[in-house]
Amino acid sequence: MNAAPPRRSLVLLLLFSTAAASVMAQSMPKVSATGSAVAAPPAIVVPRVNSPTLPRLGYSRYPWKTDIMATVFWVGEEPTQNNPTPNNKSSWDTEWERNFGGYDDPDPLKRGKNYCPLGFTPGLNPFYIALPYNDLLDYTAHKPEASRVIPWFKERYNKAGRTVLRGTWIAIRYGNRVCYAQWEDCGPFVTDDFEYVFGNARPKNTSNRGAGIDVSPAVRDYLGMASNGKCDWRFVDVSEVPPGPWRSLGNNNHFVKSQIQQQTQQKTDVAARLEELRKARDAYFKQNGNAEQRIR
Repeated sequence: MNAAPPRRSLVLLLLFSTAAASVMAQSMPKVSATGSAVAAPPAIVVPRVNSPTLPRLGYSRYPWKTDIMATVFWVGEEPTQNNPTPNNKSSWDTEWERNFGGYDDPDPLKRGKNYCPLGFTPGLNPFYIALPYNDLLDYTAHKPEASRVIPWFKERYNKAGRTVLRGTWIAIRYGNRVCYAQWEDCGPFVTDDFEYVFGNARPKNTSNRGAGIDVSPAVRDYLGMASNGKCDWRFVDVSEVPPGPWRSLGNNNHFVKSQIQQQTQQKTDVAARLEELRKARDAYFKQNGNAEQRIR
Protein backbone atom coordinates (compact mmCIF):
# COMPACT_ATOMS: atom_id res chain seq x y z
CA MET A 1 0.00 0.00 0.00
CA ASN A 2 1.29 3.45 -0.91
CA ALA A 3 1.97 5.93 1.88
CA ALA A 4 -0.31 9.00 2.17
CA PRO A 5 1.03 12.14 0.41
CA PRO A 6 3.06 14.39 2.70
CA ARG A 7 0.91 16.92 4.53
CA ARG A 8 3.27 19.75 3.52
CA SER A 9 2.49 19.26 -0.21
CA LEU A 10 -1.23 19.16 0.40
CA VAL A 11 -1.09 22.37 2.41
CA LEU A 12 0.96 24.14 -0.27
CA LEU A 13 -1.41 23.00 -3.04
CA LEU A 14 -4.40 24.12 -1.01
CA LEU A 15 -2.86 27.55 -0.38
CA PHE A 16 -1.97 28.01 -4.06
CA SER A 17 -5.45 26.96 -5.22
CA THR A 18 -7.12 29.31 -2.74
CA ALA A 19 -4.90 32.25 -3.69
CA ALA A 20 -5.34 31.67 -7.41
CA ALA A 21 -9.10 31.35 -7.05
CA SER A 22 -9.21 34.59 -5.08
CA VAL A 23 -7.19 36.46 -7.69
CA MET A 24 -9.28 35.07 -10.56
CA ALA A 25 -12.53 35.92 -8.77
CA GLN A 26 -11.54 39.57 -8.72
CA SER A 27 -11.26 39.63 -12.51
CA MET A 28 -14.28 37.43 -13.42
CA PRO A 29 -17.73 38.91 -14.06
CA LYS A 30 -20.51 38.10 -11.62
CA VAL A 31 -23.18 35.64 -12.79
CA SER A 32 -26.87 36.12 -12.18
CA ALA A 33 -29.30 33.46 -11.01
CA THR A 34 -30.26 32.83 -14.63
CA GLY A 35 -26.67 32.10 -15.56
CA SER A 36 -26.08 35.24 -17.59
CA ALA A 37 -22.95 37.27 -16.97
CA VAL A 38 -23.37 40.50 -15.09
CA ALA A 39 -20.61 43.05 -15.42
CA ALA A 40 -18.79 43.97 -12.24
CA PRO A 41 -19.57 47.46 -10.96
CA PRO A 42 -17.24 50.15 -12.33
CA ALA A 43 -14.46 51.50 -10.18
CA ILE A 44 -16.09 54.93 -10.24
CA VAL A 45 -19.77 54.98 -9.31
CA VAL A 46 -21.54 57.98 -10.81
CA PRO A 47 -24.98 58.54 -9.30
CA ARG A 48 -27.54 60.68 -11.04
CA VAL A 49 -27.62 64.02 -9.33
CA ASN A 50 -31.21 65.05 -8.63
CA SER A 51 -30.58 67.93 -6.26
CA PRO A 52 -29.09 71.26 -7.27
CA THR A 53 -25.31 71.28 -7.54
CA LEU A 54 -24.14 74.57 -6.10
CA PRO A 55 -20.85 76.04 -7.32
CA ARG A 56 -17.93 75.55 -5.00
CA LEU A 57 -16.45 78.64 -3.45
CA GLY A 58 -12.83 79.58 -3.88
CA TYR A 59 -12.36 79.21 -7.63
CA SER A 60 -9.09 80.95 -8.30
CA ARG A 61 -8.07 80.48 -11.95
CA TYR A 62 -11.06 81.46 -14.06
CA PRO A 63 -13.86 83.99 -13.40
CA TRP A 64 -17.55 83.54 -14.16
CA LYS A 65 -18.99 84.99 -17.38
CA THR A 66 -22.40 86.22 -16.28
CA ASP A 67 -25.77 86.82 -17.93
CA ILE A 68 -24.85 85.08 -21.20
CA MET A 69 -27.56 84.16 -23.70
CA ALA A 70 -27.52 80.40 -24.35
CA THR A 71 -28.94 78.52 -27.31
CA VAL A 72 -29.34 74.77 -27.76
CA PHE A 73 -27.50 72.86 -30.49
CA TRP A 74 -26.95 69.16 -31.05
CA VAL A 75 -24.87 66.60 -32.91
CA GLY A 76 -26.44 65.91 -36.30
CA GLU A 77 -28.44 69.15 -36.41
CA GLU A 78 -29.46 70.07 -39.97
CA PRO A 79 -28.84 73.61 -41.25
CA THR A 80 -31.69 76.11 -41.01
CA GLN A 81 -32.23 79.73 -41.99
CA ASN A 82 -31.27 80.86 -38.48
CA ASN A 83 -28.37 78.42 -38.24
CA PRO A 84 -26.81 77.68 -41.65
CA THR A 85 -24.07 75.39 -40.31
CA PRO A 86 -24.84 71.62 -40.14
CA ASN A 87 -23.61 69.78 -37.07
CA ASN A 88 -22.71 66.39 -38.50
CA LYS A 89 -19.16 67.76 -38.29
CA SER A 90 -17.60 69.95 -35.64
CA SER A 91 -14.77 72.45 -35.90
CA TRP A 92 -12.37 69.75 -34.70
CA ASP A 93 -13.99 66.47 -35.75
CA THR A 94 -14.99 65.76 -39.35
CA GLU A 95 -16.80 62.59 -38.18
CA TRP A 96 -18.51 64.10 -35.15
CA GLU A 97 -21.95 62.50 -35.63
CA ARG A 98 -20.47 59.08 -36.39
CA ASN A 99 -18.11 59.24 -33.41
CA PHE A 100 -20.97 60.35 -31.19
CA GLY A 101 -22.89 57.29 -32.31
CA GLY A 102 -25.82 58.95 -34.04
CA TYR A 103 -28.26 61.83 -33.95
CA ASP A 104 -28.48 63.55 -30.56
CA ASP A 105 -32.23 64.10 -30.83
CA PRO A 106 -33.23 67.19 -28.82
CA ASP A 107 -36.89 66.12 -28.56
CA PRO A 108 -37.51 65.50 -24.81
CA LEU A 109 -39.88 62.65 -25.72
CA LYS A 110 -36.99 60.88 -27.47
CA ARG A 111 -34.52 61.18 -24.63
CA GLY A 112 -33.97 58.93 -21.61
CA LYS A 113 -33.66 59.66 -17.91
CA ASN A 114 -29.88 59.42 -18.25
CA TYR A 115 -29.89 62.60 -20.38
CA CYS A 116 -29.09 60.59 -23.52
CA PRO A 117 -31.02 60.04 -26.76
CA LEU A 118 -33.02 56.83 -26.89
CA GLY A 119 -31.78 53.97 -29.03
CA PHE A 120 -28.02 54.09 -28.51
CA THR A 121 -25.32 54.86 -25.97
CA PRO A 122 -23.30 57.91 -27.04
CA GLY A 123 -19.65 57.27 -27.82
CA LEU A 124 -18.82 60.82 -26.76
CA ASN A 125 -19.86 62.79 -23.70
CA PRO A 126 -23.49 63.97 -24.21
CA PHE A 127 -22.71 66.97 -22.00
CA TYR A 128 -21.02 69.27 -24.51
CA ILE A 129 -20.98 72.97 -25.44
CA ALA A 130 -19.68 75.35 -28.08
CA LEU A 131 -17.93 78.67 -27.51
CA PRO A 132 -17.18 81.28 -30.20
CA TYR A 133 -13.45 80.74 -30.62
CA ASN A 134 -11.38 78.28 -32.63
CA ASP A 135 -7.65 78.19 -31.94
CA LEU A 136 -6.88 76.70 -35.37
CA LEU A 137 -6.48 78.32 -38.76
CA ASP A 138 -6.65 74.83 -40.28
CA TYR A 139 -5.38 71.37 -39.43
CA THR A 140 -1.77 72.49 -39.87
CA ALA A 141 -1.54 75.75 -37.91
CA HIS A 142 -2.81 77.66 -34.91
CA LYS A 143 -4.06 81.23 -35.07
CA PRO A 144 -1.27 83.73 -34.34
CA GLU A 145 -2.87 85.01 -31.12
CA ALA A 146 -3.71 81.55 -29.72
CA SER A 147 -0.53 81.11 -27.69
CA ARG A 148 -1.02 84.55 -26.19
CA VAL A 149 -4.72 84.50 -25.25
CA ILE A 150 -5.31 80.87 -24.20
CA PRO A 151 -4.23 80.47 -20.54
CA TRP A 152 -3.31 76.77 -20.84
CA PHE A 153 -1.80 76.87 -24.35
CA LYS A 154 1.77 76.00 -23.33
CA GLU A 155 0.85 73.12 -21.05
CA ARG A 156 -1.42 71.45 -23.64
CA TYR A 157 0.36 72.26 -26.89
CA ASN A 158 1.34 69.09 -28.73
CA LYS A 159 1.91 70.09 -32.33
CA ALA A 160 0.86 72.70 -34.87
CA GLY A 161 -2.72 72.24 -36.04
CA ARG A 162 -3.87 70.21 -33.03
CA THR A 163 -6.37 72.09 -30.87
CA VAL A 164 -5.67 72.78 -27.21
CA LEU A 165 -9.31 73.66 -26.56
CA ARG A 166 -11.32 70.54 -27.35
CA GLY A 167 -12.44 68.63 -24.27
CA THR A 168 -11.93 71.53 -21.86
CA TRP A 169 -14.41 71.42 -18.97
CA ILE A 170 -16.70 74.29 -18.11
CA ALA A 171 -19.36 74.89 -15.45
CA ILE A 172 -22.73 76.31 -16.54
CA ARG A 173 -24.94 77.92 -13.90
CA TYR A 174 -28.66 78.45 -14.46
CA GLY A 175 -30.73 79.52 -11.48
CA ASN A 176 -29.59 77.44 -8.53
CA ARG A 177 -28.26 74.53 -10.58
CA VAL A 178 -24.80 73.98 -12.04
CA CYS A 179 -23.97 71.57 -14.86
CA TYR A 180 -20.55 70.52 -16.17
CA ALA A 181 -19.76 69.92 -19.82
CA GLN A 182 -16.90 69.67 -22.31
CA TRP A 183 -16.04 72.15 -25.06
CA GLU A 184 -16.53 70.22 -28.32
CA ASP A 185 -17.35 72.77 -31.04
CA CYS A 186 -17.06 76.45 -31.96
CA GLY A 187 -19.87 79.01 -32.12
CA PRO A 188 -22.51 80.30 -32.04
CA PHE A 189 -22.04 82.10 -35.36
CA VAL A 190 -18.47 83.37 -34.87
CA THR A 191 -15.19 81.60 -34.12
CA ASP A 192 -12.77 84.45 -33.40
CA ASP A 193 -14.16 86.10 -30.25
CA PHE A 194 -11.21 85.52 -27.92
CA GLU A 195 -11.82 88.87 -26.19
CA TYR A 196 -15.04 87.42 -24.77
CA VAL A 197 -14.04 83.77 -24.33
CA PHE A 198 -10.76 84.49 -22.55
CA GLY A 199 -11.15 88.15 -21.64
CA ASN A 200 -13.67 90.49 -20.07
CA ALA A 201 -15.62 91.57 -23.18
CA ARG A 202 -19.24 90.74 -23.89
CA PRO A 203 -20.02 88.43 -26.85
CA LYS A 204 -19.65 90.25 -30.15
CA ASN A 205 -22.20 88.04 -31.90
CA THR A 206 -25.51 89.86 -32.50
CA SER A 207 -27.61 86.96 -33.87
CA ASN A 208 -30.09 85.04 -31.70
CA ARG A 209 -30.25 87.87 -29.18
CA GLY A 210 -26.48 87.96 -28.85
CA ALA A 211 -25.98 84.29 -27.95
CA GLY A 212 -22.58 83.58 -26.41
CA ILE A 213 -22.73 79.83 -25.78
CA ASP A 214 -24.36 76.76 -27.34
CA VAL A 215 -25.37 73.94 -24.98
CA SER A 216 -26.31 70.34 -25.75
CA PRO A 217 -29.75 68.84 -25.01
CA ALA A 218 -28.25 67.03 -22.00
CA VAL A 219 -27.06 70.32 -20.51
CA ARG A 220 -30.43 71.91 -21.24
CA ASP A 221 -32.34 69.08 -19.59
CA TYR A 222 -30.14 68.86 -16.51
CA LEU A 223 -30.43 72.60 -15.89
CA GLY A 224 -34.10 72.79 -16.83
CA MET A 225 -33.12 75.63 -19.13
CA ALA A 226 -35.76 77.50 -21.09
CA SER A 227 -35.26 78.24 -24.77
CA ASN A 228 -32.93 81.20 -25.16
CA GLY A 229 -32.25 81.32 -21.43
CA LYS A 230 -29.47 83.33 -19.86
CA CYS A 231 -26.77 81.57 -17.86
CA ASP A 232 -23.36 82.04 -16.28
CA TRP A 233 -20.36 79.92 -17.25
CA ARG A 234 -16.69 79.52 -16.42
CA PHE A 235 -13.76 77.26 -17.21
CA VAL A 236 -12.88 74.62 -14.61
CA ASP A 237 -9.94 72.29 -14.15
CA VAL A 238 -10.62 68.54 -14.36
CA SER A 239 -9.99 68.28 -10.62
CA GLU A 240 -12.88 70.68 -9.98
CA VAL A 241 -15.52 68.59 -11.78
CA PRO A 242 -17.76 66.92 -9.16
CA PRO A 243 -19.57 63.58 -9.52
CA GLY A 244 -22.56 63.69 -11.82
CA PRO A 245 -23.96 62.26 -15.07
CA TRP A 246 -21.39 64.26 -17.06
CA ARG A 247 -18.67 61.90 -15.82
CA SER A 248 -20.25 58.64 -16.95
CA LEU A 249 -20.04 58.44 -20.76
CA GLY A 250 -17.75 59.12 -23.71
CA ASN A 251 -14.32 58.02 -24.84
CA ASN A 252 -13.38 61.72 -24.84
CA ASN A 253 -14.31 61.95 -21.14
CA HIS A 254 -11.37 62.25 -18.72
CA PHE A 255 -13.20 60.24 -16.06
CA VAL A 256 -14.20 57.40 -18.38
CA LYS A 257 -10.64 57.16 -19.70
CA SER A 258 -9.31 57.07 -16.14
CA GLN A 259 -11.72 54.26 -15.25
CA ILE A 260 -10.66 52.23 -18.29
CA GLN A 261 -7.00 52.68 -17.35
CA GLN A 262 -7.71 51.50 -13.80
CA GLN A 263 -9.53 48.40 -15.07
CA THR A 264 -6.69 47.61 -17.48
CA GLN A 265 -4.14 47.96 -14.69
CA GLN A 266 -6.20 45.66 -12.44
CA LYS A 267 -6.22 42.96 -15.13
CA THR A 268 -2.46 43.35 -15.54
CA ASP A 269 -1.96 43.05 -11.78
CA VAL A 270 -4.11 39.89 -11.63
CA ALA A 271 -2.15 38.25 -14.45
CA ALA A 272 1.16 39.15 -12.81
CA ARG A 273 0.03 37.75 -9.45
CA LEU A 274 -1.12 34.47 -11.01
CA GLU A 275 2.21 34.11 -12.80
CA GLU A 276 4.01 34.75 -9.52
CA LEU A 277 1.99 32.00 -7.82
CA ARG A 278 2.67 29.54 -10.65
CA LYS A 279 6.40 30.18 -10.42
CA ALA A 280 6.33 29.68 -6.64
CA ARG A 281 4.48 26.39 -7.07
CA ASP A 282 6.85 25.13 -9.77
CA ALA A 283 9.91 26.14 -7.73
CA TYR A 284 8.60 24.28 -4.70
CA PHE A 285 8.00 21.03 -6.56
CA LYS A 286 11.32 21.31 -8.36
CA GLN A 287 13.10 21.62 -5.02
CA ASN A 288 11.07 19.11 -3.00
CA GLY A 289 9.59 16.74 -5.55
CA ASN A 290 12.37 14.09 -5.43
CA ALA A 291 12.43 13.94 -1.64
CA GLU A 292 8.66 13.51 -1.47
CA GLN A 293 8.80 10.76 -4.11
CA ARG A 294 11.29 8.82 -1.93
CA ILE A 295 8.97 9.12 1.06
CA ARG A 296 6.13 7.65 -0.97
